[in-house]
Amino acid sequence: MSYRSKLVGVFGYPVDENPSVIMNEAAFKDMNIDWRYITLLVKPQELEQAFAGLRALNFEGINLTIPHKISALKYVDEISQSAKLIGAINIVVRKNDDILFGDNTDGKGFIAGLQEQNITLQNKAITVLGSGGAARAICIESALAGCSKIHIIARTVEKAKEIVKIINENTTCTATCEKWTDNIDIGKCDILVNATSIGLYPDVNLPNINYDSVDKNTIIQDIIPNPPITKFLEKFLERGNLTINGLSMLVGQGAIGIELWTGQKPDLAVMKESLISSYNELR
Repeated sequence: MSYRSKLVGVFGYPVDENPSVIMNEAAFKDMNIDWRYITLLVKPQELEQAFAGLRALNFEGINLTIPHKISALKYVDEISQSAKLIGAINIVVRKNDDILFGDNTDGKGFIAGLQEQNITLQNKAITVLGSGGAARAICIESALAGCSKIHIIARTVEKAKEIVKIINENTTCTATCEKWTDNIDIGKCDILVNATSIGLYPDVNLPNINYDSVDKNTIIQDIIPNPPITKFLEKFLERGNLTINGLSMLVGQGAIGIELWTGQKPDLAVMKESLISSYNELR
């Protein structure tokens, strides 16, 4: 009999509005395991001390959110190959009691959301809006998963060029990019991904693209989890496109994290329902 709960959580700044605790605690309760998920405010200048505390308090691991995904690299002992290419980690797992292993589940969560709909990335052409951290992870993981073509449309084209270089030099996928201009045409692709924060609650704006240029057979993914159905997705639902919301990606990466920490698979439906209930309470 042990009276000590196993601890995980998230380091971030700001972090008060991060909903990860909701889905993780719901999963742990459903799995009937004595684990706790703690949301921790960690300022950038305090990250080194936070990692020392992580080790001293025997945390099983931690999630990392803005602004720590890159700076945390120097405080872990090992990182995965994909995290090395992405250049950022969003999860740390304690291995063999004293090894802190860093990985990145953002892109893996994107792939998991597609797999939920029985969609494979093998030989697919995808277009990604944005070049931030989430876009970077999605593009690199998609290339590693067998995408044939990735096209990035970004306001900050220099960041997009960095991603293109990494993909073209390290995978068999062909990556290209272009600067995002107003009402830009979207070329033929199998999957279109909004990897920007445009449309995140309470923002109700739409990405500025030519919606009529998107083929009706293109699968549409928005990475924004709140609201689950964004204005971006509504636009394509009206046209009859298959759409996938950001909850699938958020829950997917969260579930991968729980399995990395506990060695057990959580129930995705339980995690997703906990988030939907929480979002509805905020309305």
